[in-house]
Amino acid sequence: MQLKNDESRYGVVAQLFHWAIVALIIVQFILANRADNLPLGPAKIGVLAQHKSFGITILALVLLRLIWRWLNVVPGEPKDVPTWQRIAARFSHVALYALLLITPIVGWLMSSARNFPVSWFGLVTLPDFIRPSKPAYEFLHQTHELLAGTLFWLALLHVAAALKHHFWDKDDVLRRMLPVKLTQETTRS
Repeated sequence: MQLKNDESRYGVVAQLFHWAIVALIIVQFILANRADNLPLGPAKIGVLAQHKSFGITILALVLLRLIWRWLNVVPGEPKDVPTWQRIAARFSHVALYALLLITPIVGWLMSSARNFPVSWFGLVTLPDFIRPSKPAYEFLHQTHELLAGTLFWLALLHVAAALKHHFWDKDDVLRRMLPVKLTQETTRS
């Protein structure tokens, strides 16, 4: 098991960042859906507090992942990938990183505008960055939902592209991010 990336695959650290963020994004959508279905009260506030904590965790993990990515080689793309797909892949990765950074920050700002504190699992209360403001809250709430929806669809596109590479193109794009090193012979049987 290699810790660092090499030219052909991502190392354990990059994989841990990737899959932890994936799991937390799924948790975020579940918590947001649960909160939307609850009436205003202690249960809803508790679910939203968890949602905020996981959002701050995602923000921290994405920042660490970007630092790790900057310090490590990024495995190359297969040589036969058309130029338009390379451009689309770069654009989608930049957009995913941007959404993973901006969405929790907008959520944090939204909570500040509503005068609801953002706490990380009850251990640390984060500072408010803006003063309470109903118009700001409403704008940030709509923006947060738009960003989250965009992240959802872009993540689905990302998964579809990885599956296309694996099953249609039969290349190593998906395998290089899997925790277990699978060979092409293993995946064909």
